Amino acid sequence: MGIEATAFIGNAQDTITSLRILIVTDAWAPQVNGVVRTIRATGQELEKLGHRVRFATPENQTTLPLPTYPEIRLALYPRSGLISEIDSFKPHAVHIATEGTMGFCARRICLERHIPFTTAFHTRFPDYVHARFPFVPESMVFAALKSFHAPARATMVSTASLKNELESHGFRNVVMWSRGVDTDGFTPGPRDGFEKLGLDLPRPIFLYVGRVAVEKNVEAFLNLDLPGSKVVIGEGPQRPELTVRFPGVTFLGQRSGEELAEFYRASDVFVFPSRTDTFGLVLLEALASGVPVAAFPVSGPLDVVGGAPVAALDNDLRSACLRALDISRAQARRFALTRSWRASTEQFLQNLALIG
Repeated sequence: MGIEATAFIGNAQDTITSLRILIVTDAWAPQVNGVVRTIRATGQELEKLGHRVRFATPENQTTLPLPTYPEIRLALYPRSGLISEIDSFKPHAVHIATEGTMGFCARRICLERHIPFTTAFHTRFPDYVHARFPFVPESMVFAALKSFHAPARATMVSTASLKNELESHGFRNVVMWSRGVDTDGFTPGPRDGFEKLGLDLPRPIFLYVGRVAVEKNVEAFLNLDLPGSKVVIGEGPQRPELTVRFPGVTFLGQRSGEELAEFYRASDVFVFPSRTDTFGLVLLEALASGVPVAAFPVSGPLDVVGGAPVAALDNDLRSACLRALDISRAQARRFALTRSWRASTEQFLQNLALIG
């Protein structure tokens, strides 16, 4: 399968079914987050569809840690590498996935060379900046982001609510790009993942997976008076503090692959305390594992599950957690099976066609 690509080369007489697609991203290994997983999964699906994909990342470049977020490293001098990448690969489409140093540099090169490009809005930077630096007005951050995305032929977002929000701030050419989930990697199955680690955790087990950072509101989960056990998987700047303050919580650090899948399926409820996420890919990963969700009724959870009876959404997060225990695990799995990376990637390709 593939899409006709006359739009990419501006010549209605020439049709290309195999595209060369350059994806520029600041988010990459060793980071483990929804942005990285989305970009990797999309690249894999694009190649299955017969397209050639190349990633321009901070890997093998001189980098500096992002202030207040040292595990995220920013490329210092990416220009020459990006120019070489573009000259050698000769992409039909350039997609700029993030607003870091790689993204800004790629944007500048594209504008200098009159290369059309698309962008994505993965992260609520206004919320994140405000959480760390309350004296910085969110309006200022939105203005900077609007300027960054303005020249793009399309700015891709994962939910309708985020699309509406950006448009209310004056963003133009905002289009939908939904997310998928690996339903082969995340599946129901034996629920002994924690026992394999030698952990004898009282049930029910309430699980959080994600960055351990102030904008994720993890503390709201850890403060809850819940039966059983609380488990946190992930790294982030807040982990050392929270580990000391909540000694009864099991912190397992960063996990990935089959090990992460085992922890998902071994849990009873997946708790998503964030109020700022644009989507929350971990929600779909939990549901694919047959684990019901407890979350606040905010954009992100509302966009992912809507009114489906696979999650308990409540402004009282404790109440949501307890109600989620009664949700059918089979129903959670069935819901996740309706979300595929193939459908997400087809939508991404249609958005790339807007470049023409």
